[in-house]
Amino acid sequence: MRPSPESLSVLPLVIGVVLSPSTVDAAAFRHAGQPAGLIDTANSDDLYRGARGSALPGLTWLRDSISEIIFGRPSTKHSDSTSPSVSLSPYRDDVVVRFNVTKPTDQVVLAQAIKAKHLDVWASTPQFVDIRLEESQLRPLLRLIPSSMQKQWSVLIPDLEEAVRATFPTKGETTEYGDAAESLDAVHTKGNIFFHDYQPLSVITSWMALMETMFPSIAKMESIGDSYEGRPIHSFRIGDHSGDNANNGTGKTILVTGGLHGREWISTSTVTYLLWSIITAYGKESMVTKLLKHFDIIFIPVVNPDGYDYTWKTDRLWRKTRQQTKVSWCHGFDLDQAFGSVSGQTNVQVDPCSESYGGDKPFQAVEATRLADWGRNQTENGVKFVGVLDLHSYSQQILFPYTSTCDEDPPNRENLEELGVGLAKAIRLSSGNFYTVSSACEGTNTRQDAANEATGGSAIDWFYHELYSRYSYQVKLRDTGIYGFLLPRSQIIPTGEEMLNALKYFGDFLLGNNGIESISKAKERTSHDKDRVDLK
Repeated sequence: MRPSPESLSVLPLVIGVVLSPSTVDAAAFRHAGQPAGLIDTANSDDLYRGARGSALPGLTWLRDSISEIIFGRPSTKHSDSTSPSVSLSPYRDDVVVRFNVTKPTDQVVLAQAIKAKHLDVWASTPQFVDIRLEESQLRPLLRLIPSSMQKQWSVLIPDLEEAVRATFPTKGETTEYGDAAESLDAVHTKGNIFFHDYQPLSVITSWMALMETMFPSIAKMESIGDSYEGRPIHSFRIGDHSGDNANNGTGKTILVTGGLHGREWISTSTVTYLLWSIITAYGKESMVTKLLKHFDIIFIPVVNPDGYDYTWKTDRLWRKTRQQTKVSWCHGFDLDQAFGSVSGQTNVQVDPCSESYGGDKPFQAVEATRLADWGRNQTENGVKFVGVLDLHSYSQQILFPYTSTCDEDPPNRENLEELGVGLAKAIRLSSGNFYTVSSACEGTNTRQDAANEATGGSAIDWFYHELYSRYSYQVKLRDTGIYGFLLPRSQIIPTGEEMLNALKYFGDFLLGNNGIESISKAKERTSHDKDRVDLK
């Protein structure tokens, strides 16, 4: 939902009076008597269950009340009617089907058929390929593939129109907050009201600005540059720069990005959920508090604001940016193919109408250039990107470099696999969901997928290779195909929670521990220490 002009007009007055920096200092949120910066590595439940407490429930209630002024009250009982601003008619006759592939030759033949029919590939893994198409196109497609594959398919989403409708916010809100204790429970058990729905770009921007105002001692919101259509690409830095920890915003940094593809709404919602969870855990959870004393975490929820905004106003399933290409009727670049490749080869995808078109050469996409220029500028000013988590959907995969080539391994592949398996385990212990771990090339069939000819580099390749971010991952979030890009709103918080556990594992690993595992095997990890972060 959008904040009304009236609600926004009172925001500065309310915040200025009751949420001044002296009132809402992050240190005030610490549990009484709990020393900051200590980790009980023996108590993995305390570390990774994400228990939320509050020393100041009244202040939390006040914060929630201000959120309600801007975003409205939460709803746990939604009506069935929705009012998306996009037309649903383009999806009326569409379905999403899955082809199971067992041989590399099958993959290649299917990819060629997909390219010939200009179909929309939703997912491509070594086990399956998911395709969106009009139902009437299915039979002609089957005629182009071997008879052995013609029975190896199934319909994942039979009613795409309804699936699209269900992702938009609902009309009507029926749940009321009770007293302060109920409000606190709603925020810390069910999640902040912001996460009951997917949110449009304007609301995300207002919400980030509010978070900065509410946590002034540890938060800073900035723009890394403007998109092709002139929208700011906002970043949100969290870190403890007080006292001996002060580093003027520079130093060891973890980068968390989302929204490189417009239609992947769950990636954007998950980045904002992680932002919210980390900033509200500071001073309350010892591991998070210690992490923020040694690292900044920068969140960029929407790297592709033009594409994201377009999915809310015109085409819910738009993937690329909105930049003009050399073909007037084909807009947009695939940001996952728009960076410089590790091999130095230029992009061979020549069709601007392709969903995987990253440009005729690296960094033609404005947003890729903005992110790279910002990253270089940060490093020139003392920032060291020690880790990158680039969130996407879907297929529940944890992917590490390289994306653009299967012929070369990253020098620390063993360490990347070790941490990747740990992230997957943290998620599994949190929710029971299984995430696979592999290189991005192996996990997405770069070598075999003839429909996706592009060999341009991804963001994780570029940060790994150019800025020496030794632990760079692309995480493809829920699910494994039942909903695909159209994950229901009810899964926003569960997806955020499992990634929060993964982020905590990631941070604990960088702090020199071994995630949720016992640290008694430290001697076995001595050979890996050179790739870890020196906190001295």
